[in-house]
Amino acid sequence: MKVILKQDVQGTGKKGELHDVSDGYAKNFLIKRGLAMEATAQAMNELKAREAAAQHRVQVDTERALAQVKEIKDKTVKLTAKAGANGKLFGSVTSKEVAEGLKAQYGLEIDKKKIVMESEIKAFGNYSAELKLYPNISAKIFVMVSEA
Repeated sequence: MKVILKQDVQGTGKKGELHDVSDGYAKNFLIKRGLAMEATAQAMNELKAREAAAQHRVQVDTERALAQVKEIKDKTVKLTAKAGANGKLFGSVTSKEVAEGLKAQYGLEIDKKKIVMESEIKAFGNYSAELKLYPNISAKIFVMVSEA
């Protein structure tokens, strides 16, 4: 009997997959416990529609990330910070502050979790950071920290 899994089932497969299992296993275990449903024509159409929607979502997200890369690539975010007498910052410049700088200067909303800095910024100067916008899609930006 062909079934579509509603949840991950150890030894059988992952959620949303189509599998051919024995009739007894399907009726007495998978369907009875709500782990799967019989692969009728309507269920198969729904499965194909979900897969097409997921694929379309991935394509749209990839295009959006590529557009953001073109817009932001090699831009410089200028930030100011307070420092002591020796030029060392009070604290450090974080990815949250870089994200706020991107929003203020370029109007781009980037999640702070997507900003990866090579090292901690604890002094004035120029630094580089990488924006991981989508899997295998990233952009490099520069962060310039000056005295407030």
